[in-house]
Amino acid sequence: MTLSIERARSRKPITLLTILGVLLLPAVIGGILVAALQNPTERLDTMTAAIVNNDEPVTIDDQYTPLGRQLAAGLVEGSDDMDSNLTWVISNEEDAADGLADGTYQAVVTIPEEFSAAATSAGQRISTGSGSAEQATIQVTTPDDGLVADDLITSQIATVAASSMGTMLSEATTENILVGFTTIGDQIGEAADGADELANGSRSAADGAAELPDGAAQLADGAAQLGSGATELAGGLGTIASGTRDAANGATALGSGLISGAAALEAPESDLNKLAGAAATGAGYAETAAADSIALAQSLGANAQSLGTNAAALGALAQECYTSTTDTAFCDRLAGTAQAVGADAAGIGSNAQSAGSVAESAGYASGYAGSVSTGVAALPSALAGQLRTAGQGATDLASGLNQLADGTDQSAAGASALGTGATQLSDGATALADGAGELATGLDDLAGGNEELASGLHQAADQLPSFSDQESTSLASVIADPVTSNAQANTIFGPTAIPLLAAVVLWFGGLASFIVMRAHTARTLTSRRSSAWLTLGGFWPAAAIGAGQGVLVALIVQIVASYDAATWWAFAGTAVLAGIAFAAVNQALVAVFGGAGRWVSALVGVVAIATGLISTVPDWLSSIGAMLPTAPAFTGLIAGSGSAVAGLIAWGVLSLIATTVAVALRRTTSAKAVLATA
Repeated sequence: MTLSIERARSRKPITLLTILGVLLLPAVIGGILVAALQNPTERLDTMTAAIVNNDEPVTIDDQYTPLGRQLAAGLVEGSDDMDSNLTWVISNEEDAADGLADGTYQAVVTIPEEFSAAATSAGQRISTGSGSAEQATIQVTTPDDGLVADDLITSQIATVAASSMGTMLSEATTENILVGFTTIGDQIGEAADGADELANGSRSAADGAAELPDGAAQLADGAAQLGSGATELAGGLGTIASGTRDAANGATALGSGLISGAAALEAPESDLNKLAGAAATGAGYAETAAADSIALAQSLGANAQSLGTNAAALGALAQECYTSTTDTAFCDRLAGTAQAVGADAAGIGSNAQSAGSVAESAGYASGYAGSVSTGVAALPSALAGQLRTAGQGATDLASGLNQLADGTDQSAAGASALGTGATQLSDGATALADGAGELATGLDDLAGGNEELASGLHQAADQLPSFSDQESTSLASVIADPVTSNAQANTIFGPTAIPLLAAVVLWFGGLASFIVMRAHTARTLTSRRSSAWLTLGGFWPAAAIGAGQGVLVALIVQIVASYDAATWWAFAGTAVLAGIAFAAVNQALVAVFGGAGRWVSALVGVVAIATGLISTVPDWLSSIGAMLPTAPAFTGLIAGSGSAVAGLIAWGVLSLIATTVAVALRRTTSAKAVLATA
């Protein structure tokens, strides 16, 4: 079945099959691209990658740490956030290289030998202070003839796994640091308490030191007085030593004299020996006198007794006289005589007693004289012995006095040295007083500094954060991974991939329409219809095809993306409008530039793809892309908006105007051209 639509560059008519092919072309291309690129993470298991683990595990605090093995296990296990995972094969370097070359493996992840050591180096540097921190790396290798996105997928998965392990290590290190903060805070608090005690002690020491200058001054005065006294004592001791030597000399002379006197006393011609002889003679005389005195006393006693007897007889006669006679005168005389004789007897008796006493005394004197004679006879020998003893004692005393004099001289020298030392002590005590004043000032400054230190340590302890184990774990998790995203990247190109592909395939669908059809009739020059009519005559078939292409693309997209009703209707309406507008633009390009217009159209499609895939294109290219008719279509397909619709309508209207102008220009020619055609 043929249609009354002119084929470009051919007189053959356009069939319904041709129209159907042009209509289905964007839908087929879009469907293939969307099916290939939509949600590739659901089919990751179709890719095979090798893991080469060359890591040498390390031992930290007696704990075996095989981080390379853990990373390999994490890659094989995959993530809960991914719909599928690569098919991982634990391999070696030789097998991995062969598999990469023959296409068995689409990628190889190599874990280097020092991976564990490097990954734990930062924590070791913090905990032990030794070594240097290094960054652990892994190598992702893809074949030179690998597909475009294989490298991106493999690298992203390996990077996520390495990042997760890095986050885990960072959490452990950060948790230890936070616990260290708490420990340091506690220790600084203890140090602050100690600084308080130190400040108090320093203040007490400063107060005590403030009293030292007065005491040191008193010590200096006392030492000065001691020096003076010691000097005077030294002089006095010297004088005593001199006097002691003189006394020793005198004692020596005394001893010699006493010994000589003892020898003289023992000589026969000595006075004491003569006195002893005279004493013996006197003792003889005393003994004779005593005997005579005794005899005399006895004689007088006898006479007194006799007279007493006579006196008693005369008394008796006198009594008889008074009784026998009257001549009392005689009796009186007789009585008087008797009394006189009695008195004489009493006197003689008294003399006898006196003579007895004298005799007794003479006896005593005789005994004493004998004793004196005996004593005087022994006196020279005894006295000579005593004198010798006294002389020897005096000699010994002289020796002791000489020793005492020597000791006194030594004491004088010591006292002199004591005076010198006391003077030096006085000078030192004066210096001590000066130094004690400086010490008191220094200790006061030290006390002030310790108080500031204690205050600073308390502030530091208060300002340092303190965390419980649970808080440390939670905070370490956030610090190690402070920013997260809830974005879901289930496609290679993100959520705008479908709108971009839809806009591009609709654009190339419009181009395909005018590869098959003419932009305007071949009878433009001879046609009697208006230029606008001729323009619309070439436009409406392409517009109808473009609208159909928009509907088909929207249906395919709905099958893949499952939009809600409002979103799909907005998408479908924009797709239909874009198909119509793109038909108008491609008609204008061909009408104005001829065959070159199709080249320009293809270039527009390429620029649309390039500027829609990534934002890092050069500014000039991005500016060109923003001015193309695909830009409002792309925007509207992402999210329906009035500005996108207005932009597409504007491009369509301007394109129809341009086509009309081009048709009008082609309806004028020269006679030469007409003749050449004829």
